[in-house]
Amino acid sequence: MPAKTLSIADTISNALPRIFEQAQNTTANHQKNRVALHKLHKDAAAHVESVQNGKSMKLVGERAFEDAFIDMVNRVLQVKKGVPLADRVVKFIGGYVRFMNEKAAEEKGDGDEDEDTTASRFVARLLKHLAKGFLAKDKNVRYRVLQIVAEMISHLGEIDDDIYTLLRASLLDRINDKESFVRIQAVIALSKLSGTEDPEDLEEGEPDVVEVLIDILQFDTAAEVRRAALLNIPATQRTFPAILSRTRDTDDVIRKMVYSHVLHQLHHPKQLTIAQRELIVRNGLGDRQAPVRAAAGKLIATWVDVMGGEMIEFLKTFDLVGSEVAEDALLSVFVTRPDIFDNAGFDEAFWNELTPEKAFLVRIFVEHCISTKDESRLESSLPVVTALAFKIQSAYNDLLEQIQVYEEAKIQGEFTEEEQEANEDARADQEFVIAEMLKLAVNLDYADEIGRRKMFGLVRDMISQDCLPENLVAKCLDVLRVLSPNERDLIRVVVEVVHELRDHGDSEKEEEMIEAEEGTQAGDTPRPNRVVARSAAREMTHEENARAALIDLRCLNLCIGMLERVNGTFEDNSTLEGILGELILPNVRAKEMALREKGLVSLGLCCLIARRMALNSFQLFINQVQSAPEFLKIRVLKIVFDILMVHEGEFLGRPGDAGERIVEFLLHVLENEESDEVQAVACVGIGKLMLSGMVSDERVLKSLVLAYVSPYTKDNQELRQCLSYFFPVYCYSSPVNQRRLQKIALETYSTLSGIYSDLDDELKMIPPSQIALLLADWTDPRNAVEMSGQAVDDTIHVDLAIDIVKTLLKSKVDKDDKKILSQTLGKLYFPDEVDEDKIRTLKLLVNTLQQRRPAKDATTKNAIIKFDNAVTKRFAAQLEGFNEDDFRKLEDLKELFEFLDEVMSSDEEDDNDMPPPPKKRNNRSQSASTNVISDDEDFEATTPPAKGKAKIRKGKAKTVSPPAAPRTLPRRAAKSRPSVIVESDSESGSGASEPGSVTPSPPVKRKARSSKEQPVSKRKRDETDVDNGINALPEPEDHDDTPQPEESDGSDEGEVDDLLASDDED
Repeated sequence: MPAKTLSIADTISNALPRIFEQAQNTTANHQKNRVALHKLHKDAAAHVESVQNGKSMKLVGERAFEDAFIDMVNRVLQVKKGVPLADRVVKFIGGYVRFMNEKAAEEKGDGDEDEDTTASRFVARLLKHLAKGFLAKDKNVRYRVLQIVAEMISHLGEIDDDIYTLLRASLLDRINDKESFVRIQAVIALSKLSGTEDPEDLEEGEPDVVEVLIDILQFDTAAEVRRAALLNIPATQRTFPAILSRTRDTDDVIRKMVYSHVLHQLHHPKQLTIAQRELIVRNGLGDRQAPVRAAAGKLIATWVDVMGGEMIEFLKTFDLVGSEVAEDALLSVFVTRPDIFDNAGFDEAFWNELTPEKAFLVRIFVEHCISTKDESRLESSLPVVTALAFKIQSAYNDLLEQIQVYEEAKIQGEFTEEEQEANEDARADQEFVIAEMLKLAVNLDYADEIGRRKMFGLVRDMISQDCLPENLVAKCLDVLRVLSPNERDLIRVVVEVVHELRDHGDSEKEEEMIEAEEGTQAGDTPRPNRVVARSAAREMTHEENARAALIDLRCLNLCIGMLERVNGTFEDNSTLEGILGELILPNVRAKEMALREKGLVSLGLCCLIARRMALNSFQLFINQVQSAPEFLKIRVLKIVFDILMVHEGEFLGRPGDAGERIVEFLLHVLENEESDEVQAVACVGIGKLMLSGMVSDERVLKSLVLAYVSPYTKDNQELRQCLSYFFPVYCYSSPVNQRRLQKIALETYSTLSGIYSDLDDELKMIPPSQIALLLADWTDPRNAVEMSGQAVDDTIHVDLAIDIVKTLLKSKVDKDDKKILSQTLGKLYFPDEVDEDKIRTLKLLVNTLQQRRPAKDATTKNAIIKFDNAVTKRFAAQLEGFNEDDFRKLEDLKELFEFLDEVMSSDEEDDNDMPPPPKKRNNRSQSASTNVISDDEDFEATTPPAKGKAKIRKGKAKTVSPPAAPRTLPRRAAKSRPSVIVESDSESGSGASEPGSVTPSPPVKRKARSSKEQPVSKRKRDETDVDNGINALPEPEDHDDTPQPEESDGSDEGEVDDLLASDDED
């Protein structure tokens, strides 16, 4: 009997399941099964049927194979994510599509490209079937469909335009899928599709695939989706900015992958711009996580290998003159590649032709040797002192020659723009070489007296010349500080140089004045030289005035650099008195803003080392903060904070209201300043004062919380970044600080909740629920760092819970706030051992809350019940035998029961005041409106401080706690605000405001008594002491539009003369 012949459908149904069953077990047999599957597919394609009398053919075999294959695919689609068997099948499907298209391409050869093939028909039908699953309700189906498409999309071969359009649109739609693992597969598929996209086929305004991937890389909320986009997005000049932005990603793995995977695949670092390379080094080596720093260090080391190990070529990839990133990069190479450090050498030829790269390399090499205490390498690398001095002198002479040639050619107009830029670059390089050698000179051994004298004379001559570039002044002063035996000698040298610079220009004028005197006729009365000099000063031309201003500017820069390097007091260095009166104070009142800025900075540095001068000058700086332009206001505000930090006891720690007024002034700047930068400087300074314990005012802490959460500071990233660091450090460093924040927590929450309720649609702010969680986290005693000598206070949250329950009892709290506060109770931390009185107080308050203020909202009610049950169960032993009557007899809890009795009496009054129930149903709405009105009458609002552009605006606040005394600072109140008066020691106690006063009282103007009316001891003390303050200096005429302080007690000359007189008396 002949064997039974199986049809092609039976053959496929028997063979195909076996192939898929083998493929799901292991990937090792995938190649064999792909060959078997392709043979089965080819045999099936040979079975056709003729229809319409042979005019066309019906592909019955292909149809049967496709049906069976799709049936196998459908079995995988519902398998959830993470099953290895399904993942192997998906990989097998993608591999088969690639294998089939490769075979079709080989068989096709040079035939018609538009001809349909078995492979193209199979791919088209499979894609159409999978496209139906893009919108499936089952997330597993969407995931598996996208996974299969992502596997096969790179090997689709030729497909119709309609199918391509359908596939692209479906993938773009799945980018917004709510499941992150589905979006990952969509990103992978889209990234493979980006290379086949034609920009001309896109409609106007339609984003291309690369643009969509960039958006996902930067803004997707799921870290794993951003990670998939980072690994699959093509690295091009268009995508580099988005890729490099992930060096600041919140996810540590993404930041590490940028260096270890994406950037590591670049062939040469010059594919990036200098700014991009510096960004990579800055963010990578400055990352807070060690694995990220290690990955960045390995990446930078590979750049050296790409350069062939040449460190000079490596340094040329950075901007050495305008950036400090190259130093970190070079030190990283020395650490990660010790072989490069060991092989570094500097022979005579190296020193003969110094370039910026060579000078930078040797300076960093020497500093690394000093930090690692490698004395042998240090001695072999450092040059002789005399030789280095001659090299610096030669380089400086070349620089002066370049400057002279440039100035002459500029006057004659011989330079083109390109030549001018080239000359400026050459000058910048020469200045950089000199600066690096001066930094190197600081680390030399000056045991050789001849070399020391040579270096000292050279540096002194350099700072004596007014043509010395400004950026070299500080480097020269660093060398002088090392060469000078003490600070007094350093000050003496700088003061001599200042006098030489100022007298150099005056010598020429004196010669002219002498000639004028010799030319007088007989009988004329010659005037004294001093009078002639003043007359000549008044008759100076515009060029002479400009020249004198430049000399003063150079002298002020020298003074600033010197004062920054002085640690002694002003009284120990009497040489400073001369330049204070002759140079610094005259320039404080200069009309030129550059001179005034330098003068104020110099005066501020003097105040840091002179206590009495700080007392005299503080009011001057306060006035400048109120009236100066923005750039000067920033400098002066920093000076104010420096003075407060150095002379703490003279300002913030004095008895009376002087410190109170200073705090009020600082809060005024923080809350009402228009400039974001000035506001950020004020925030940083106040944060430092709070962290150091110099300021412990609860109002300041509340203002900082308001500034941090306020929607009006969302664009001030410097302020937000400062406060995001400040609050954890401040609260976790001390239980005292946590206790201080706990006292203002509910009042602050009330203010912020009111702001949130009145918020415009255009402004964004975190909801009150998150604010409550922030306050609970900052006051959590478990987060406090344990320090020796500091008592642990683990009952902060217990007291916070008591405050919350009291608030819920006393005030008519909004429904949403009541829900948030009641839910916050369950997130508070209670230690194992709590004072019995506190637990019983809390239990009594919760019971009263449930009886007198029962929650109508189910969520709030359940939260309170859950909290009550947890407290009762955990502290059952302490609550056993608890009796309210016995509890009332305790003298310490008298205030608590007075509070509870007040709550009960208010309930009785509310019951008596309630209107009778309505008799008709149509009066129901009227009764409801009446109740609303009565609620508003009882509503207590806490008004937040008025602020400007980035400030907290006034609005109705939901009352959660009894409001504090409102701030009375008006909006934009910088003009009308009373000046901060720093009182002297003898008057520090007068005029003090009442304790607890929030609003500062204006200074009282008293009529000065004559010398006869004053006591003898008082007159004698006034003759020897410094005046209490310097009045505000009026602004120059060319800045009339600058806001002025309203109160001013004297002229410029009187103020400076008073200060000079007080200094002379000191």
